[in-house]
Amino acid sequence: MPDRPTYGFDTLQIHAGTRPDPATGARQTPIYQSTAYVFKDADHAAALFNLQEAGYIYSRLTNPTVGALQERIATLEGGVGAVCCSSGHAAQIMALFPLMTPGRNVVVSTRLYGGTVTQFSQTIKRFGWSATFVDLDNEAAVRAAIDDDTRAIFCESISNPGGYVTDIPAVAKIADESGIPLIVDNTSATPYLCRPIGMGATLVVHSTTKYLTGNGTVTGGCVVDSGQFDWSQNDRFPALIKPEPAYHGLKFHETFGELAFTFHGIAIGLRDLGMTMNPQGAHYTLMGIETLSLRMERHVENAVRVAEWLEKDDRVDFVTYAGLASSPYADRAQKLYPRGAGALFTFAVKGGYSACVKLVDSLELFSHVANLGDTRSLIIHSASTTHRQLTPEQQEAAGVAPNVVRVSIGLEDVNDIIADLDQALCKATAG
Repeated sequence: MPDRPTYGFDTLQIHAGTRPDPATGARQTPIYQSTAYVFKDADHAAALFNLQEAGYIYSRLTNPTVGALQERIATLEGGVGAVCCSSGHAAQIMALFPLMTPGRNVVVSTRLYGGTVTQFSQTIKRFGWSATFVDLDNEAAVRAAIDDDTRAIFCESISNPGGYVTDIPAVAKIADESGIPLIVDNTSATPYLCRPIGMGATLVVHSTTKYLTGNGTVTGGCVVDSGQFDWSQNDRFPALIKPEPAYHGLKFHETFGELAFTFHGIAIGLRDLGMTMNPQGAHYTLMGIETLSLRMERHVENAVRVAEWLEKDDRVDFVTYAGLASSPYADRAQKLYPRGAGALFTFAVKGGYSACVKLVDSLELFSHVANLGDTRSLIIHSASTTHRQLTPEQQEAAGVAPNVVRVSIGLEDVNDIIADLDQALCKATAG
């Protein structure tokens, strides 16, 4: 279907990127389980390899099922294009790859998923890159952290694990004034609750594993290109503006304009890094997105009820949910995220580390897993699992002190969710 501004979110999440299969008329997008595609003739093959014609060569680069998903996510996020890949962590590297060279740095939020903190503080050093961690609420500190080698600012729209909501327009303004892109991880919010591009973000990344798929079956990632950044405004991004030797001197921005980043992500990123999304995974995510708005409404509704109940419970020290009226981020959440502050947050259990462990072990309905965004309610003690590789100071900064657990509120009957937490808290804090 043609994508028009008049179509609503509910329509686009079902139709964007997909059309009846031209060969069979199949209404659901087929799983194109093929590694390669037959060329019409030698000239057709040459045109594809020269990036003179769009089409399919090899599924490490492009695949019809994955292509449908890319178009759908880009449409929902308000971008011009997208590149899907094997995981959310892969998407983060894919987003940075065209921007960075050895010696360059990225300014990142202190409120990030623990695995992302490790990726940015340790792993990217092997590429010769570095990261400067800053509290993005401190605009002076953000500006001070940006130097001549900075190539991007990175944040999460709704942070994992604490549910902190980022003031995206404020950060985007700093990025714009500095002539660098803002990259926003929108995994926890999804485009239903937040559209970072409309707030000034240049790129949006997702772990499609989470709410977009919504059922805990496959891993995947995506990078969405806003098409709004002028890569040629300065000489900081040579990969996008200078001649590319592998394509006979082609200049991506000059040739592809607003789609420069997207084409580079496919023609260079997927070609050389090989972080490919498999077509069956793309199929599961396409089906999941069809009900995204319905699921997110219930996730938020349940999360509000659970957070309000926990906040009133004497066995709980505090709750970090931005959807609570008592949250220091309540006004920001209502302004920037009017449909809700997501369904991911933390709470502190009286009794500390041991009480948290006992709470997790006593739950019956909740699943103890290192995941979020499932239809099922999930819990994890971050300090002993996802964030255990961080220092105590980093854990505190990330909001995962030893007395804190993270919950991802699912779609079950909210009274059953609360009852399960109640019985587990009784056991965890007894005596």
